[in-house]
Amino acid sequence: MGMPFVKDTIEARYERKPMEIWKAAKEVISYNGQLASEDILKSTLEGTVNTRTVWVRVEPLDDRVTRVLVQSRGKGGGADLEMAGEIDKQIALRLQAAGGSPVAPPRAAVGRPSQ
Repeated sequence: MGMPFVKDTIEARYERKPMEIWKAAKEVISYNGQLASEDILKSTLEGTVNTRTVWVRVEPLDDRVTRVLVQSRGKGGGADLEMAGEIDKQIALRLQAAGGSPVAPPRAAVGRPSQ
């Protein structure tokens, strides 16, 4: 049970294929703790890191960009946004180490001239 109206999820977008991100997320969870389950149908990984439960969801948005949602909760069900941010950062660093830029470039604002 979580706390309503409290931000508990970090969202990131990467210009990578979902399987690359899936592999990096599995490695990060396994390195920091223990991977508990992989739900391929829901595209979700679950693990335990420092007594926190961590979930990572990998969703393709289009042909080039993949969205990653990282959520972390303590034993009492309270959100641990700091842990979620750390896991997301480690996923990005692992993707960077694999080569290329992991972050999707920002999209130009509509109606604004580019500089």
